[in-house]
This record gives sequence, C-alpha cells and structure tokens, in this order.
Amino acid sequence: MASNPVPPDAGARPSPGMILERLARGATRAARITHTEHLPPRIGSHADWPEQIRPEVIDAIRSAGIDRPWAHQARTSEHAVRGASVVVATGTASGKSLAYLAPVLSTLLDGSEAPNGRGATALYLAPTKALAADQRRAVRELATPLGTAVRPAVYDGDTPVEEREWVRQYANYVLTNPDMLHSGILPSHPRWSSFLRALRYVVIDECHSYRGVFGSHVAQIVRRLRRICARYGSDPVFLLASATAAEPGPAATRLTGLPVVEITEDTSPRGELVFALWEPPLTELHGEQGAPVRRTATAETADLLTDLAVQGVRSVAFVRSRRGAELIALIAQERLAEVDRSLPERVAAYRGGYLPEERRALERALHSGELLGLAATTALELGVDVSGLDAVVIAGYPGTRASLWQQAGRAGRSGQGALAVLVARDDPLDTYLVHHPEALFDQPVESTVLDPDNPYVLAPHLCAAAAEIPLTEGDFTLFGTAAAGLMPQLEAAGLLRRRARAWHWTRRERAADLADIRGQGGSPVQVVEAGTGRLLGTVDAAAAHTTVHDGAVHLHQGRSYVVKQLDLDDDVALVEEASPPYSTTARDTTAISVLETDTEIPWGNARLCFGSVEVTNQVVSFLRRKLITGEVLGETKLDLPPRTLRTRAVWWTVTEDQLDAARVNPEQLGGALHAAEHASIGMLPLFATCDRWDIGGVSVPLHPDTLLPTVFVYDGHPGGAGFAERAFHTAAEWLTATRDAIAACECEAGCPSCIQSPKCGNGNDPLHKRGAVRLLGELLRGAPKDE
Repeated sequence: MASNPVPPDAGARPSPGMILERLARGATRAARITHTEHLPPRIGSHADWPEQIRPEVIDAIRSAGIDRPWAHQARTSEHAVRGASVVVATGTASGKSLAYLAPVLSTLLDGSEAPNGRGATALYLAPTKALAADQRRAVRELATPLGTAVRPAVYDGDTPVEEREWVRQYANYVLTNPDMLHSGILPSHPRWSSFLRALRYVVIDECHSYRGVFGSHVAQIVRRLRRICARYGSDPVFLLASATAAEPGPAATRLTGLPVVEITEDTSPRGELVFALWEPPLTELHGEQGAPVRRTATAETADLLTDLAVQGVRSVAFVRSRRGAELIALIAQERLAEVDRSLPERVAAYRGGYLPEERRALERALHSGELLGLAATTALELGVDVSGLDAVVIAGYPGTRASLWQQAGRAGRSGQGALAVLVARDDPLDTYLVHHPEALFDQPVESTVLDPDNPYVLAPHLCAAAAEIPLTEGDFTLFGTAAAGLMPQLEAAGLLRRRARAWHWTRRERAADLADIRGQGGSPVQVVEAGTGRLLGTVDAAAAHTTVHDGAVHLHQGRSYVVKQLDLDDDVALVEEASPPYSTTARDTTAISVLETDTEIPWGNARLCFGSVEVTNQVVSFLRRKLITGEVLGETKLDLPPRTLRTRAVWWTVTEDQLDAARVNPEQLGGALHAAEHASIGMLPLFATCDRWDIGGVSVPLHPDTLLPTVFVYDGHPGGAGFAERAFHTAAEWLTATRDAIAACECEAGCPSCIQSPKCGNGNDPLHKRGAVRLLGELLRGAPKDE
C-alpha cells in the first residue's frame, strides 16, 4: 500500500497508465498483471437534430453545454419522431439518454400546449431504483428552462404514499421499474387512465439487462402494457437503450413484440481506456483436499481500492455479492485509517437491500465526489451517472462480456482516460480468461437470451392480464403462440373462468402476485436486530437459506452481525452485532430426476440430451472460514427444509466402453464426473449470458433415469432461462474449452482455478483432475463434426 498519500482531488488527474504503474509497483505486484489492453481514444462526429425537435428543447440542450448531437443521437431521434420504435446500442457514456430525451421532451412540450386534457405523457423503465432516481435528476436539470411543461416523477416502492396520487394525476414523465409497472400500475390502470390515454413514448433503459427469466417476465409485462394502452386508444413508440449488446434489434423485438430499428454505430468521442487483467498470487495455504489456494479476489480488490484512494483516484470496485461489497469496504477503511484518519470515511459500500435513504445518500456522495471509493454490487452497474471516476476495479468476471464492459465503462464518463482492472477469482473461468485475453477483447458481446413463451413465465401474466381486462382469443397474437395452449390448464386449475367469449380472473387475491418476476422465490426476508427491533435491510427469499441461516455472518454498512434465528414462517432473520474472526459459507445437497427428454443427439456411444428436470436442493450445513485467507475452521449442521425446482437441463452420458477407453476406473469415476461437472459450470458463462450462480449441476456414476454415468447442468430458475439450451447448442465448443481449461491448470490434483467449486455441497470431494481430462477427451471424440 502507498505510504505517502496524495491529497484527494488535488492537481491534474493522472493518466490511466500512471495509475496502473503506481498500483503495480514492486516485483510481486507487477507479476500479477497477466495482460494489459490499450483501447485508443476515438474522435466523435456530429449531426443536426431533426426538424421536428422543438427549438426550446434544442436551446435547453445547448444551455447544458451541448451544441450539437452526435450522429447516432440524431439518427435515434429521427426514427422516434417519425413514430418508429428504435434501440440505440452504443458504448457507455455515448449519450444514449439524450438520444431519447430530445424527442420525449419535445413531445411533452407539444402536449403542454394542448387546449384540453393533460397533454402527452411518457413512461421510463429502469431495471434498478438507483438508475430511475439518477435519470430524474438528469431530466430535471435538462428541462429546467422548459418550466412546468415537463413534470418528471419517480414512482416506485420508495415513493411515499402521499406523493403517489400527485404522480398519477399531474406527472407527465413517470420513471419507474418493471416491478412497479407489473404490480402497481397495470393492475390499477383505471386510476392511470388519463396518463395511459396520452402515452406517446415508453423508454426502456439498459435493455440488455432484461435477459433470462427476468427478461422473459419483462417481455410479458410490456405486452400487458401495450394491451391496456390499446384499450385507452394510445399506441406508444418504444425507445430502448443498451450499452454493449449483440443483435440489439432482434433482442428488442423479442422484448417488446414490435419491429425495432437498431442504431449501433457509436459516433461519440472516447478517452483512452487501459484495461489490465490481474491474477492474485498463490499463498502458502492449502484448501479443501490439500489444494493450493490463491489470495482471494476480495482481499486483492480491497488492497487496490485502498491504494487508489490513497492516490486520490476516484474509483468504484464492483463485486458479485452483497457480502463481498461490505467486506471490501470494511477492509479498505481499516487500511486507510493506518495512512490518514480522514480517508476511511471517503470509502463506503453500496448494495441492494439497503434502506432507500441509505442508497440515496451514497448516490449523492459519489456523484458529488465526497466519496473517493465505493465497493458496489451490480445495483450501481447500470447507467447511474458517476461522472469523474478515474478507475474501476472488477472483483471477478461478472458473468458476461456485456456486463464486463458495462462496469468498465463507469470510469471515464466525462471523456477523460480511464483505468479498468479485472481481478481474477480462484475459479476456472476467471483463470482461463486472464490467460486468454483474446476471449475478452477479440470476441463480440453475447446475444440477449430470453424466452417469453416459457410457460412458467407466460401463465401468471395471462392471469394478470385477465384480471386487468378479460382475455379474448384476439389477445393470443399479442402474448405469443403458446398462450392458447395454456388456457385449458389455467381453467382446470381454477385460475381463470370462461364466460361467453372471454376469460376472467375469478379469485379474490391479486393475480399479479402469481408472477415472481426477479425469481426471488417469495417474499424477501427482513433482517432485524434482535435487541432493538431495528430493520437493517432485506434478503431475497431464494438466497435466505444460504445467507441468513442460523449462525450465518451478515454484513451491513460495515458492521458485522451473526444470525441468531431464521424464522421462515414470518420471513424474518434475527441478528446480533458481533465481530467473529470468520465468514460463513453454506453447504447443500442436490438430487435430480429427468421429467422429459426433448432432444437427444448421439456423440459416438455417448448421448447429449436436453429436456425438463426436477431438482431437489437442501442446505445441510455451513463452513466457518478465516477472513482474508479462506481457511476452513469448522462445519456446523443445519436443519432447513428442502426446495424443489422444475427447470431445463443439458446432460450427457457415457458408456462402459468409453470409460475403458478413457482409462477411468470405477474408483476414479465419481471424481472424474464431479470434476467435469464443476469445470463445465465454471466455463458456461463464456458461451451463454449467465454467471455460474444462475446455473447448477449434478454428476452421478449411475443415474436411475439414464442407467449410465451422467453429468447434468441445469438452469437455476423455474421453467428454465435459456442457459442450458444455449449450452446444448454450443456443447462441442463449451466442453472443449472445459477440457482445455482443466488440462492447462498447473496444479497437481485440482484446485479452485480448475475443478473445485466455491458452492460445492460435497466439500469438493471426490474430484479426479486427470480422469476428468481423459473422460472429456473421449466424450468429445464422438461429437458430431458439424457441431
């Protein structure tokens, strides 16, 4: 860590290369950089606003310091004012917001002059509350010269009840999220009738984030919105914005159900970006089964965030888990206190689960520069304007190249140069990527995967739609080809009843409550301080068994708590403040059964299959691990109920002859299958828009349904999310990369960089590294040549 702190915000900003050089000082530090990519600056090209944009709006934009738009902004606005839905998919900080705001503000200004009624309205959808709040701030600043013609307001779960009626009656630019649109606005559409009748534009920001099951839910919510708008006589134009998305036009069409024009050429200028790949060193410690252990990405990222703060470099460290964000901030604060007592208060954590007032205060402090460093989850990844950041540290590959570039783009948003550092976790994919930079820098971003016809998604939205306005056969075209086939099932379940030519919702409960759009598994669990009754925050129901079980260590705002009791009946976790010298990791067991095989392909004597499965999972214990080193201190049993999941999976089987050819004997078989399963799960995010926590796996030496040695990889969402299907269609490339990653690892018998998994319910036992390489090699020998 640097010993002579640079006064924060003093003097000229250092170049990205200089910042990296300071971070890499010392022989051991420099050796951790496996690759440095330099992305050169780019010159921008201008155009003129379309003639239909009101001069008052152009003047307001000029007052904000923007004389002329970039060419892609002008083209986006041109399509919008002509009534064509359009998606602008250009780089971070390329001015996408202005591309859709210009036509929206112009239309709202036209509407304000209407002699009767409330005039035109617009709806803005963001995947996170933080982004909606940030956009309201930006709209207010831009629209100030327009007076009261533009009345933006946020309408989400944090909006006070007394403000909601004002928003419904008077706001003409409502900023919300899919959750509130689904459960608040659409079910109450009669109260929103004047707003919906005048709706001219719907903005869907960061649309690449709507993928998998969540994206499929949002696609159906959008169709419900279109249906209700049609009832009130409006037909809004959809304006979508996305940084880093492959095939944005087709993806936007799947999301909206409408033809969408795509704008992909980025004509904005860009400062230099220096992107470093960083691999933490091996330690003297040994983990499970005696495997060598690298220093954790959490500890390494905390060090880098500390050094950046000491240099006065404004930075964000992105981390996958809420706990990781808290831990990185806590470690950085402790180390900064050793350098300068004024510095710890300039570093903080930011994650979902905070109370609204906590989130807003952190956003303001980051925006103003009061904070030098922030350890954040992806809650801050999407679009929040944090202009002035110099560096981004990414603790572990975030799962997709799209998300990687999204996070890296948080720095340099004012056009200056920026530094991005990807710190590899001790994980097969991370290890592969820092030694194969071409997989990151020479490949396009992934296509957005979503399936609106997923029956687990579609069925509850048909019920919600029927509760809003009775369904008719004419609606089936809007909701997709699978809708008609689901109606008899919904009738048989007593959810819908047909009367004359329409289906009605007949139950007393809210139909919208049937759809769990973010896959949280039910009501969130409230985390409550036992001694005071104070609400600290919430945890998603799906994560409660693994994160707030009895004895779990829970971090919140830099403070450490131990869970005394998880009450699943009341959805409450009671905690007490404590500072144990360890963290906790849940262990679970998983069983899987085949429900239906949709497709089966012979790979020589082996079989590659795709279909429906039922997964039974139960958290059975937790490990206590030393902070920083991760050394296991002990294991404690838990008594939690099992959970079942019906989903989609890809699986492969091998025969006795193939085992003989691969020289895998019965004693090695379980370990070879288990190792191949772990590594293939770790590598799948390179081929599908998922991360390893979106998927699960099971390996069995003799599975009762296949009667053969079998490896399953399944989607961790009800009904599937498209990830296993993508794995099935790219199996040859996916499993080849898996075999190569295991073979290239320098460890002797397997380690977290190749075949050990951080979420293994069996303590990474048994595992057989060489057996997995030989087994995968034999499997791939039979793969069809045209795969």
